[in-house]
Amino acid sequence: MGFLLDPWPWWISGPLIGLTVGLLLLIGARNLGVSSSFRHLCAMALPKSRLPYLAQDNLKEQAWNLFFVGGIALGAFVAVHFLSRNPVEFLPAHYHTLTGALKLLGGGFLIGFGTRWARGCTSGHAIMGLSSFQKPSLYAVLSFFGGGLLAAAVAKFLIGGGP
Repeated sequence: MGFLLDPWPWWISGPLIGLTVGLLLLIGARNLGVSSSFRHLCAMALPKSRLPYLAQDNLKEQAWNLFFVGGIALGAFVAVHFLSRNPVEFLPAHYHTLTGALKLLGGGFLIGFGTRWARGCTSGHAIMGLSSFQKPSLYAVLSFFGGGLLAAAVAKFLIGGGP
């Protein structure tokens, strides 16, 4: 049971993600992606939308994606509540305030905007885009990495760690 109750090392979980990408491509020529499911949910909620991004969404063809994301959420719930030695708190207490809720809303908006602007999330570009040799994904991943290095250097400088 220890194997199920402890976090898995990268050398097990990483190849499993890679195999999932390969299986999706082989079985149904489908791209692994989570952020696109938000588009499908919005298209379902606003079926008469005039936005081409939502109006042209083919939900029948992409419904598998919603089940995939639902499976991720269900799997995470089962893992945290039934297959974990130390259950994880969903949200720390400081987010249960108006200020915390506004931070979550603002962060969610920024992540959603960035995901749409970059045509995918960081992990989607890094996992699916790079594995299918997409040049825009290479640029995106290099930008994410460079931006992270720059932000860490600026934060270290501002905190007082020096150059």
